[in-house]
Amino acid sequence: MSRAFLQALGVLSLWWFVASAMAQSTEYVAYKDPEQPVAARVKDLLSRMTLEEKIGQMTQIDRSVATYDFMRTYSIGSVLSGGGSTPLPEASAEDWVNMINGYQNGSLSSRLGIPMIYGIDAVHGHNNVYNATIFPHNIGLGATRDPDLVKKIGAATALEVRATGIPYVFAPCIAVCRDPRWGRCYESYSENEEIVRQMTEIIPGLQGDIPSGSPKGVPYVGGKNKVAACAKHFVGDGGTTKGINENNTVVDMHGLLSVHMPAYTDAIIKGVSTVMVSYSSWNGEKMHANRDLVTGFLKDTLKFKGFVISDWQGIDRITSPPHANYTYSVEAGILAGIDMVMVPFNFTEFIDDLTNLVKEKVIPMERIDDAVERILFVKFTMGLFENPLADLSLVNELGSQAHRDLAREAVRKTLVLLKNGKNETDPLLPLPKKPKKILVAGSHADNLGYQCGGWTITWQGFKGNSYTRGTTILSAIKSTVDLSTEVVYQENPNKDFVKSTDFDYAIVIVGEHPYAETAGDSMTLTMADPGPTTITNVCEAVKCVVIVVSGRPLVVEPYISSIDALVAAWLPGTEGQGVADVLFGDYGFSGKLPRTWFKSVDQLPMNFGDLHYDPLFPFDFGLKTESVPGLVARAISFGTDWRPHPLMVTACLAISLYSTGYSWQAPKVI
Repeated sequence: MSRAFLQALGVLSLWWFVASAMAQSTEYVAYKDPEQPVAARVKDLLSRMTLEEKIGQMTQIDRSVATYDFMRTYSIGSVLSGGGSTPLPEASAEDWVNMINGYQNGSLSSRLGIPMIYGIDAVHGHNNVYNATIFPHNIGLGATRDPDLVKKIGAATALEVRATGIPYVFAPCIAVCRDPRWGRCYESYSENEEIVRQMTEIIPGLQGDIPSGSPKGVPYVGGKNKVAACAKHFVGDGGTTKGINENNTVVDMHGLLSVHMPAYTDAIIKGVSTVMVSYSSWNGEKMHANRDLVTGFLKDTLKFKGFVISDWQGIDRITSPPHANYTYSVEAGILAGIDMVMVPFNFTEFIDDLTNLVKEKVIPMERIDDAVERILFVKFTMGLFENPLADLSLVNELGSQAHRDLAREAVRKTLVLLKNGKNETDPLLPLPKKPKKILVAGSHADNLGYQCGGWTITWQGFKGNSYTRGTTILSAIKSTVDLSTEVVYQENPNKDFVKSTDFDYAIVIVGEHPYAETAGDSMTLTMADPGPTTITNVCEAVKCVVIVVSGRPLVVEPYISSIDALVAAWLPGTEGQGVADVLFGDYGFSGKLPRTWFKSVDQLPMNFGDLHYDPLFPFDFGLKTESVPGLVARAISFGTDWRPHPLMVTACLAISLYSTGYSWQAPKVI
């Protein structure tokens, strides 16, 4: 009897265990239900999280220290690739997808299965990635005055980023650069806040248009072909004294709100998902520790609902020297309102310090919950819980011809014509396509790295033509002129050679070497050697057009009298053919200066409207030309022995060209 009883009891116990397990496995979990409102999913998930899991979500680490086990154990909220941090040299889209999915599988295997969000700097296209389309840097896009174009670039960038499995970009930079000595000035669209505001159209390009009837000002990402964007760097990073990177912006509240803040209002209205805090200070107070602006203004006044992220080791730099008192930096940064910290390496130190600060009640639990709610809100909104793993469906978007064509269009529109002829009646541009012999000179003529600038493949950029795919300006010139034209290239020819050779004209391409951030700070703003010598040797011997490839205005006044035509090409990216398109008249020049071109660095800072405003070329200046289809057609249709008579060329140009001179009235920003 007792044996039968024990057997029955064993069966009942087994049944109860199985039933309990089945009940647990089928338990309704609200945060996993995509039919639930996002707010309800956030609330449910937050209620299930431990302090350790919450702090893990607030932590962003570099891919170089990420592992499957770390992602699972610490519930890490985000991984990033810093500048040049790639799976392997010349990594393919598939290489990126496989690496990121490996980290994501670690996150999904954690207790609650919260997916991580992978972020990357995609500031002029998917610029870290081999074979991606590299678009012009922002300063050039500001010269286009074309928000619709910028929106298209955002959409193309989103596709290329998603092709590599990445759903989050640290872009756009909406700084208003007030001093070109700043090493990040090329990341700014303009010295004028209204132009920067217009260019926030890149945000719906990256994230998608907010659906009709949906609330404005709420983070929005429109599906698997779009990415979460990041407006940066909050706030005033472009206004530092002498343009020194990460320095102090001295301006009153009115100046801050009227010049540096307006683009953030537009970004928030357009649904930007995240905002990155600036390394710089405002009137002596580090922005990473500025609660009044990060929490008081950004979150409370502007009603920003996404999450605030630090810059790379941004909280470390609250102290001087950096990391001198890391516990204090963690306290100051989190209390200021930073939700996610880009650690990016020693993440256990950050986690331990923040955990202790909460347990000791130095940082209230409400602040932690606010941060995690915001992070989860963005992750749910962008569909990361439903589609955490990337696939290979978009790999052909990386560097696609359609995107390269768009970049080529952008290059054409960025070009600003500053001078065209020694006098108004004798313009040099557009150039004829069928001269007998031309000279191309300059260090930037055949250098893809130089024309792309910083933040390309590596943080500081690269030199030469070996690190990614694209078209140099020299290659573009050779493919544009007639087959009968002899193109002679010498990087720095001597004057006797130029004088002794019967060149019809010369194209000189000079500028700056690549740089990023502090490495680009310059108190002299001179072009790289031997640029000035090349200009002198060539332009004093033959008719020349000088193309300046740079991230900002440079000193050119000493050479201007010897130059027949002068073009600001900024940092055009991989599609150098766009330069030749305009140079030879297939398209007209249409760009306008996004910032003032100074005479001397002694004038700086100098922006339009200043009392001492006396520029070489004023803000909004840009000569216009029309395309010359008739001339182009003749150059193509005639035999290789035919050459247009100079009088015919002059007559055609006189009819087809028009130029505008200086205008000292208030420029109209469009």
